[in-house]
Amino acid sequence: MAGVDINVLIYQIPGGMYSNLVNQLREQNALNRLEEVLQEVPRVRKEMGYPPLVTPTSQLVGTQATLNVLVGERWKIIPKEVRNYFLGFYGKPPAEVDSDIKKKAVGDEEPITCRPGEKIAPEMEAAKKAVEAWALQPEDALSYVLFPAVAKDFLMKKYAKKTKRDIGLETLVDGAGYPV
Repeated sequence: MAGVDINVLIYQIPGGMYSNLVNQLREQNALNRLEEVLQEVPRVRKEMGYPPLVTPTSQLVGTQATLNVLVGERWKIIPKEVRNYFLGFYGKPPAEVDSDIKKKAVGDEEPITCRPGEKIAPEMEAAKKAVEAWALQPEDALSYVLFPAVAKDFLMKKYAKKTKRDIGLETLVDGAGYPV
């Protein structure tokens, strides 16, 4: 049985974040650098404007701290999601971000000032159209939005006998149905 890891208390990071850091370092054969990463976390968090250490922002902070240590140069590699954080796609940071780090992450691009969800294009109409040949109920389009890689095939097979559609037919031909 595993005991309490005192590092969670010393560095004041959540247990889930700690275990993710350990796994990231283990995958990179760099578990011996854990102490450096743990010391880097508060620095990164401060520079990012003290985001709360809950998912997903805890993962952004932890990943950036890990990269800073493993690469050997702070903020040399900045993942897309950390860049998006500085652009406001995770909301407004609780405190001021470090202006030099922000400039390094996003250049002169200004953060969004609206609700982040307003930047996402609506998907339902496109989803309805994508599965219209096989969908028999509104939930079918939602299945496609949630599971685009498998939903079409699932719906084709599920409704083949009811719709009398050829499973391999991608589009309707003048609304014609085909015997299965």
